[in-house]
Amino acid sequence: MKIIVIGATGTIGKHVVTLLEKGHAVIKVGHRNGDYQVDIASKDSIEKLFKQVGKFDALVSTSGLAKFGALQDLTDQDYMLGVMNKLMGQVNLVRAGRNYINDMGSFTLTSGVLSQEPMRGSASISMVNAALEGFVKAAALEMERGVRINVVSPVFAKETMAMMGMDSAQGMPAAQFAPSYRESIEGTRNGDVLDVRKFS
Repeated sequence: MKIIVIGATGTIGKHVVTLLEKGHAVIKVGHRNGDYQVDIASKDSIEKLFKQVGKFDALVSTSGLAKFGALQDLTDQDYMLGVMNKLMGQVNLVRAGRNYINDMGSFTLTSGVLSQEPMRGSASISMVNAALEGFVKAAALEMERGVRINVVSPVFAKETMAMMGMDSAQGMPAAQFAPSYRESIEGTRNGDVLDVRKFS
């Protein structure tokens, strides 16, 4: 299969690429690096990407920004970062990508465990993750030509926790997230939220 991986050079994306490259042709897309570049917060940038890449069989998005911070400190701009980037960025990958995806193809987006297991400081991120999961469940009901859509829900990656100065003892190595993405692509699931802890 020809698979586009958005966020291919990131913490999760690079492991997804490594796993998928064993059996598929992977197009690596990053914000600044990779085979192609895209700014998922820009619909024009997304359209340009698909025109460059052309038809594809599957798309994986491990990309998206959202603000972590105390409820009383989050500004309108903080909330809109997550809404316009992680939420609408991934939604727009699907909206535009439907015109380029082959029959029986699949979309796999990324939310996060904070949608179901919130913590202090996660109000904005939890909101965006939950919205993504709701979008996927509803969009799956309207996909045509046998196209499927799922969303992977990672826990905190050890690498991300270390970068944020958090205790990473309860995190999972990002490499263990990759099998969930492969399951979404190679399996038959549609409209599902894949908890990475069940596939590692």
